[in-house]
Amino acid sequence: MSLIDWIVLAAFLGFVVIYGTWKTRKTKDVDSYIRAGRSSQWWIVALSIMATQASAITFLSTPGQAYVDGMRFVQFYLGLPIAMVILSVTAVPLYNKLNVYTAYEYLEKRFDLKNRMLGSALFLTQRGLAAGFTIYAPALILSVILGWEINSTIIGVGIMVIIYTTIGGTNAVNKTHFLQMIIITTGMFSAFVLLFLMLPENVSFFDAVSVAGKMGKLNAIDFTFDLSNRYTFWSGIIGGTFLMLSYFGTDQSQVGRYLSGSSVAQSRLGLLTNGIVKVPMQFIILFIGAMVFVFYQFATPPMFFNPVEVDNVKNSKYKNEYREIESKYKSIFAEKRNDLNNLITSIEVGDENQVSGIANEVIKKENEAAELRGDAIELIKKANPDADTNDTNYIFLSFIINFLPVGIIGLLIAAILSASMSSTSAELNALASTSVIDFYKRLINKNATDKHYLGVSKLATIFWGGYAIIFALFAQQLGSLIEAVNILGSLVYGTILGIFLTAFYLKRVKGTATFIAATIAECAVLYCYFFTDIPFLWYNVIGCLLVIIIAILLSLVLSKKIAKTS
Repeated sequence: MSLIDWIVLAAFLGFVVIYGTWKTRKTKDVDSYIRAGRSSQWWIVALSIMATQASAITFLSTPGQAYVDGMRFVQFYLGLPIAMVILSVTAVPLYNKLNVYTAYEYLEKRFDLKNRMLGSALFLTQRGLAAGFTIYAPALILSVILGWEINSTIIGVGIMVIIYTTIGGTNAVNKTHFLQMIIITTGMFSAFVLLFLMLPENVSFFDAVSVAGKMGKLNAIDFTFDLSNRYTFWSGIIGGTFLMLSYFGTDQSQVGRYLSGSSVAQSRLGLLTNGIVKVPMQFIILFIGAMVFVFYQFATPPMFFNPVEVDNVKNSKYKNEYREIESKYKSIFAEKRNDLNNLITSIEVGDENQVSGIANEVIKKENEAAELRGDAIELIKKANPDADTNDTNYIFLSFIINFLPVGIIGLLIAAILSASMSSTSAELNALASTSVIDFYKRLINKNATDKHYLGVSKLATIFWGGYAIIFALFAQQLGSLIEAVNILGSLVYGTILGIFLTAFYLKRVKGTATFIAATIAECAVLYCYFFTDIPFLWYNVIGCLLVIIIAILLSLVLSKKIAKTS
C-alpha cells in the first residue's frame, strides 16, 4: 500500500478507537455498561444490529462467494424480515417487561436454573469461538495479500477492540458502530462505483449485468425443493427464519443491542429497520461480487487468488507444469474475451439466436478454464499437502489491492477492519455480560456492589478478548469464511431457539422436560453435522423442532407419572 493508503487507514481506525473510548469513559454502573442505560434511539439500535452481524467476513467473503457461486447465497437472508416481525411482537416486549440484562435470565424465570445455565453455556461456547473467527478472518486475508505478519495483525485488531469495549461497554459498542457503518458504507459504495468505471468503454452497466446473467452469476432465487442443495428459496425461508429467530432472539450479542433501546417502540423500530435494510444490503454486496466476476472477464484473473500458495508452487518442482497450465488458462481467457465482445454486440443488436450461440461458447470456455484451474489446484496440493485450496476469501481483496486507486485502497481496508472491530466488540460485550450476569452474579457472588460487578464486567471483557485472540492465533483452514461462521452458529442456534420457543408458547411444559429435550436435540444436530450431508441451514429447523416435540412428549410422560403417584 502507498503512504496515503496507510494514512487513510490509520486515521479512520484511530478515530474510531479514540472516539469510542473518549465518549464512553464516564460509564460508572452496570446498567450503563451492559444496556447503555436503556437510552438508545431506534436508528442507533438498527445500525448496531447491522454492524454486529456485518463482520469483516461479510465484506471479504461474500463478494467472493458470488464470484464463485453466483448470487444464490442471498436466499440465506430471506427469512430475516419474517424473524424481525415475530421478535418485535414477542421477544422485545417480554424482555422489556422482565427488565432483564441477558436473554438467559428469562429462562430461569420461566423454567429453572439448569435451563438458564444450558442456554448461557451454549451461547458462550459458540460465540466465544465466533469472536475468534471475526478477528482471524480479516487478519488472515490481509496478511496474505498485504504481506502483514498474521499474528501481529490478529493481536493488533484484538487489542484495539478490547480497549474501547472494556472502557465503555455497550455504550461504546453502539457509538462506534455508528462510525464503523459509515466507513463500511462509504468503502463499499466507492468500490461499486469504481468497478463500473474500470470496465471497458464499450461495456455499459446493462451490458455487464447481461454478461453476468448469461454466465449464471445472477442466480439469486431457486424455487426447487432439494435438501441436498444448500441455498434455495425454501432453505432460506424455512431454515433461514429459524436461524434468524435464534440469532436475533436468543444470541446475547444481538439481544444486547435492542435491550439498550429507550423503549419497546425504539427497540422494535431498530429490529424492523434491520429486516427491511439487511436483505438489499446483502444483495448489493453479492452483486458487487458478480460484477467483479464480469470485470475479470475483460482483465484476466489470477488462476488462483491466494498469492502465497501460487508463489509456493512456482518455487517447487512443479513450477514448469504450473506455468504451462497458466499459459493455457490465459489463452482461453483471451479467446473468451473476444467472444464476450461479440456477445455484447449481439445483445445490443437484439439477435437472440446469435446471443444464444455465443453465450454457449462463452460458457464452454469458462468450463475449460475451470478444468485448468482444477489441474492447477492439484499441483498446489502436491507442492504443499497442507495448502488451503479454497481461495474464495481472497478474491475481493485481491481486486481492491490490484486495481483500485490510491486512497480508496486504504478506505476499503479500513472498512474491512472496521467491520471486524464492530462485530467483535459486540461479541465481547455480550460474552462479558453473560459471564457476569448469568454465572458470576447468579452462582458465585450474589450480593456484591454495583461497582464490583462493573469491575468484573470489564475484567470479563478483557478475558474474552484474550480468548478470542488466542483462538484466532491457532485457527487454521476455514474454507469460505462466510459459510464457516454460519455453520458454527447453526450447530447451536436451533437448540437454543427450541428452548426459548417452548418457554414462550408451551406454558404447560416444565423445566426438566425442556432440559432433557434440549440435550437430546443438540446431540442430534451434532450427529447431522458429523455423519450426514444435510445442509447446515436445516440444522436450525431440526434442533428447534426436536426440542419442542421431545419436550411435549416428555412433559406428558412426566405428568402421567406424577398423576399416578399422587
